[in-house]
Amino acid sequence: PRYGLIAFASSPDTPAMFARTAEDCGLLLNAMAGHDPRDSTSLSRPPEDYTRDLEAPLAGLRIGMPAEYFGDGIDADVAAAIDGALAQFRKLGATTVPIALPNVKLSVPVYYVIAPAEASSNLSRFDGVRYGHRAAQYGDLNDMYKKSRAEGFGAEVKRRILVGTYVLSHGYYDAYYLKAQQVRRLIADDFARAYRQCDVIMGPTAPSPAFRIGDKSDDPVQMYLNDIFTIAGNLTGAPAMSIPCGFDRRGLPIGLQIQANYFAEAKLLNVAHQFQRATEWHARAP
Repeated sequence: PRYGLIAFASSPDTPAMFARTAEDCGLLLNAMAGHDPRDSTSLSRPPEDYTRDLEAPLAGLRIGMPAEYFGDGIDADVAAAIDGALAQFRKLGATTVPIALPNVKLSVPVYYVIAPAEASSNLSRFDGVRYGHRAAQYGDLNDMYKKSRAEGFGAEVKRRILVGTYVLSHGYYDAYYLKAQQVRRLIADDFARAYRQCDVIMGPTAPSPAFRIGDKSDDPVQMYLNDIFTIAGNLTGAPAMSIPCGFDRRGLPIGLQIQANYFAEAKLLNVAHQFQRATEWHARAP
């Protein structure tokens, strides 16, 4: 696909979606959002038009800039592209505000305890009997379970199931899973305090430009570390989106992440839409 795709994850009743513009994301969200009475995690809220504020000017918008998003480890080309995007927002009338998210640095270890635990629990149903792939040949019931799951899951899924089973096991649950949930609350509290000072939070989507397909396949830890800025949204359940904001010197794409408080999807889409009206990064290919 072309580079111009943007990713949008809303809170908490819609999954991540991809589109070419913020306006398209708003239209998709209008069609997708809503209460599902068969989903215990779905909130019952009055319907709203997520495109209602797209044309609102950004004068007075307060952009939070966490020191933790702009420290060591950020590629120079990424830093330059983000600085350019922030300069454009200032031209549109926004102001930048320094904020602190002291616990966000713990997002990666927390996420890669909680997410594999949920994967281990949720994927246990795919046993070849009730759901999913069933092996064509097997000796007995246990053999069918083993072969079906071995054939049906890829390497990364198997890795997460193993890690998740470990952290949920007797003797490790309190030390890993419960502790991760406690730190998750600290991260969410940091964001709640930050939104008293700003309307949205911005920073790089990843510390480096997009890497070529397969470059990090042999090093899952490096793959996980690339999620350092984005997985806080998964942990807190607040909306976030990534939009194109430039290229590095090799022509590889760089993303700007915009985060907002709970149920501020319309504001998030407004901010991204105004940026896309003033720039053409979303229309260019790497």
